[in-house]
Amino acid sequence: MPTFTAFCTLDDRDAAEALAEHIEELDPAPYGVGVFEIEDGSDRWEVGSYFLSAPNGVVLDLLAAAHGATHFVVSELPETDWVAHVKRELAPVVAGRFFVYGSHDADKVPADAVPLLIEAAMAFGTGHHGTTLGCLSALDRLERAGLRAKNVADIGCGTAVLAMAAAKLWPETVLASDIDPVAVETAAANVVANGLAGRVICLEAAGFAHPQIEAAAPFDLIFANILKAPLISLAPDMGRFCAESGHVILSGILHAQADEVIAAYEAQGFTLVSRNEYGDWTTLVMRRK
Repeated sequence: MPTFTAFCTLDDRDAAEALAEHIEELDPAPYGVGVFEIEDGSDRWEVGSYFLSAPNGVVLDLLAAAHGATHFVVSELPETDWVAHVKRELAPVVAGRFFVYGSHDADKVPADAVPLLIEAAMAFGTGHHGTTLGCLSALDRLERAGLRAKNVADIGCGTAVLAMAAAKLWPETVLASDIDPVAVETAAANVVANGLAGRVICLEAAGFAHPQIEAAAPFDLIFANILKAPLISLAPDMGRFCAESGHVILSGILHAQADEVIAAYEAQGFTLVSRNEYGDWTTLVMRRK
């Protein structure tokens, strides 16, 4: 069965969310609607919706005009077995000593690598994206330089690949949190698949707002692979929850956004340790004074 998508952009978040609410009331109803900030510095918002049958283009255009949005771009997507497609296209990734792979490539794991199994159906956050690759590479460099983190948190963990990587290096328990309950379930499944049950604890939380995270602070190492805006919003909490001389590894940052993120963390007492680019994305390592 084909899938139809409809996308438009707006200048105002409230208007974007109001438009999304009206789209949910359409007939045929979409099976998914999302509002996303466009992370290119334009301060614009995108509304995306997904339909199992062709949406009414006239109605969409009327809604767009009423909310000050651009014209909707409607596309039909062909039927695709995405898991099979990803298995064909998603080759293993090497980030320092870490080897990120799907079970279909289990026979390719090098004997001296630190393996991280992420199934193709859970491909986002596997290490193929420049942000995750950057974080894994930064972790590898820090550990090789002598870092011994006894208390680690992965904020906005997604698949928990970063939390699991830390747990593979050090024996302590790692806390992994995400605001999305589906991500938390995915992370927990990945933890079990990697033989780390009880070593990586997956929690549903917005940032550090969880009693278990608050009780475990301060952290020697904190991952936050999210986006510029939430990274900046989290900077004061990072300053509170990071131990003295502790490190944070930050990504989800476009190159042009890096200076703004660095400034926000410097204001909380962090200094820049390293800044590396992977594709379109920058990964920062910062240390609390």
